[in-house]
Amino acid sequence: MHSTLAGLGMTIPVLAAPMAGGPTTAKLVVAAAQAGSLGFVAAGYKPPDVLAEQIAEVRSAGVQFGVNVFAPTPVPVDADAYAQYRRTIAPEAERYQVDLERVPITEDNDYWQEKVDLLLANPVPVVSFTFGVPEASVIAALQKAGSVVAQTVTSAPEAQLATEREVDLLLVQASAAGGHSGTLTPERLPAEVPLPQLLKEVATVTSLPLIAAGGLGTADDVAAALGAGAVATAVGTALLCSQESGISAPYRKALAEAAGRTTVVTRAFTGRPARGLTNVFTDRYTAVAPPGYPALHHLTSPIRKAAAAAGDPERINLWAGTGYRHTRSEPAGRILAGLAAKA
Repeated sequence: MHSTLAGLGMTIPVLAAPMAGGPTTAKLVVAAAQAGSLGFVAAGYKPPDVLAEQIAEVRSAGVQFGVNVFAPTPVPVDADAYAQYRRTIAPEAERYQVDLERVPITEDNDYWQEKVDLLLANPVPVVSFTFGVPEASVIAALQKAGSVVAQTVTSAPEAQLATEREVDLLLVQASAAGGHSGTLTPERLPAEVPLPQLLKEVATVTSLPLIAAGGLGTADDVAAALGAGAVATAVGTALLCSQESGISAPYRKALAEAAGRTTVVTRAFTGRPARGLTNVFTDRYTAVAPPGYPALHHLTSPIRKAAAAAGDPERINLWAGTGYRHTRSEPAGRILAGLAAKA
């Protein structure tokens, strides 16, 4: 185990990746730590007060943990393309009496500065960033406050940038990963590079410790990533059906009955590339969804909420990586231990 990770209480080389929007709960973060792993509170889509409450809940358990923050890399949407897409998906909204005409173009930054201020005022053991690499001054301030800083990267050039800004760890995310790609160039779909190859490419430009993520569904997958140069791995999809996960009932059901589905990288729900199980929404709108994050996220959000409440898996984002067939309804600690069995 790398000294930085050992210092965070890790005894198994499999982290619980952050999953914003509901899957990652405080209970999941605590369960991961208690299993010798490390979990991350997912700050994405949470207002600062809610984030502070979740951090306090995890901290009260007396465990080591991280917080993952979306760093701003906006993809401004074209107003005409937005209006056209709103008209195109209107039938899905009408199914649930949702009025999309009332959803203005929203280009927020997910409370970026407020979350940085919160983490500086109340430091946590680890802070990781996705979507963008913060300015070196932000990284240095968090490190001075006592936090280890990790950065999600999806290519060697991104790894080089993060290294230059002096982060402590790199989370190397292959395109097989579920949910949003951490790519810094979301206007382009990420290249489908196998994780072992991506690790080797990243290792040519940095000497930072690498944590491998993307498509890891079995103990053999984890062992292969470690053999390719990673000091540890991170899994998200494998934990979606864990007993501590906060996913909705239709999401859980779709994963349990996913035989007829595959995964697709789509902008249909958020305007940013993300991998999920195919459903009616991805089938109909992946090819026509314009780039535009977070505007499309806000546009489709009321449809997704209504569909989830109605138990409809065909109109919600079923984020999942290519290892989705290995999800199991077990305690998170047991899942993580199983994945580490051949490490």
